[in-house]
Amino acid sequence: MFRLIDRVSRREMLRVGGLTALGLSLPTLTAARAIAAERKAKNCIVLFLMGGPPQHSTFDPKPDAPAEVRGEFGPIDTNVPGIRFASLLPKLARQADKLCILRAVSTDDNAHSSSGYSMLTGVPHAPKNAENVNPGPPNDWPNLGAIVRRLRGDSGGLPGAVRLPMHIFNTDSSVWPGQDAGFLGRASDPWLFRCEPGAAKFQIPEFSLAADVSLDRLSDRRELLRTFDQYLAKPSQSVGEKYDKHTNQAFELLGSPKARAAFDLGRETPATRDRYGRTHFGQSCLLARRLVEAGVSLVHVNWYRGPEEPSDAPCWDSHAREGERLKTVLAPTADTAFAALVEDLTERGLLNDTLVVCMAEFGRTPRLNGRAGRDHWGHVFSVAMAGGGIRGGQVYGASDKQGAYPQEGRVAPHDLTATILHALGFPPHVEYVDPLGRPFAASRGEPLLGLF
Repeated sequence: MFRLIDRVSRREMLRVGGLTALGLSLPTLTAARAIAAERKAKNCIVLFLMGGPPQHSTFDPKPDAPAEVRGEFGPIDTNVPGIRFASLLPKLARQADKLCILRAVSTDDNAHSSSGYSMLTGVPHAPKNAENVNPGPPNDWPNLGAIVRRLRGDSGGLPGAVRLPMHIFNTDSSVWPGQDAGFLGRASDPWLFRCEPGAAKFQIPEFSLAADVSLDRLSDRRELLRTFDQYLAKPSQSVGEKYDKHTNQAFELLGSPKARAAFDLGRETPATRDRYGRTHFGQSCLLARRLVEAGVSLVHVNWYRGPEEPSDAPCWDSHAREGERLKTVLAPTADTAFAALVEDLTERGLLNDTLVVCMAEFGRTPRLNGRAGRDHWGHVFSVAMAGGGIRGGQVYGASDKQGAYPQEGRVAPHDLTATILHALGFPPHVEYVDPLGRPFAASRGEPLLGLF
């Protein structure tokens, strides 16, 4: 299934226990770190537009197609001659010289849950086109955040990978597979911080202490818990050790001034917060910038699904009234936040070190339906990338005249995963091992080297 190097000797080495705390064989870890030392990107921010944006009204307009295909929004010129975006993205059009647009991404899967699993893990769901499925074998592969956390580890009191401000779920509340570490175990999970960054009194629950609990008192409680655990220690402590590790991580996070500061949006000027937009998505993008500055390797920002979302067209799942939703809610929010993030990273000298990837589980059907919306379409859609060594001002691949199928340069999810890992300094086939000591390649794909 995977192309592994020195399979016999490597497996033998794993058998005799030559493992690090990160679950990597020593030679593999040493080689990976040597390459990572010359990496193009230190961090990655993934913006996930849950629901599936229409490619026609975002990064792949089709002005010459029939009205029922092109939609009501025409193209506009960008600051790169020859590249045009939909008119709904004027701020990103002014940042096109920093963007790389993949116009022929494809999962060939039209279900939110299973196509989303493929985009999040780089592994196709079995079977495809399966909606409202739950996490678990055989669809239990770790997502990109878990793999990066496994390869990089944690630092500065913060986890190596973070998700915010909410997990992804369908209308029936079923949680998508592919959002956690899967068979790697909970110790490798990207941490999920449920929050509402756009709220007037934004607060991270994990950092909320009761009024009568100071940090000194918290430290006393931690010491008391440690003493209690030692008193109850048993010869076999596998569960206790895991509990102790997670407890220590929680205490370190709660008591770390650096970690608390990273989540404090109050340290930003009102002008900066306005620049990103006072929406949950906009403030989540600003929070992502603060977290990569604090040392988090990968921050995954989901489009927030709040209670006000319409049930027949939640988030970007525009089955009905697409034009209205795009014009009043979706495009202005995404355009403002994404453009502000790219511009802000550039001004701070961080864009070369930070790969930004804006993607979703799929796109939308080439033709509008009877409710003035578009339905699920995994056969072709667009992904936008910036920074991290990626050359801006370019388009990779093309869809056909109706934005229905790849015409050239098709990109599969595993190739996108391999490209992100390459940008972060890891060969896509670098190995990690699961809790049972079995080696796996980080990606099944090949990086798109022409993007760099």
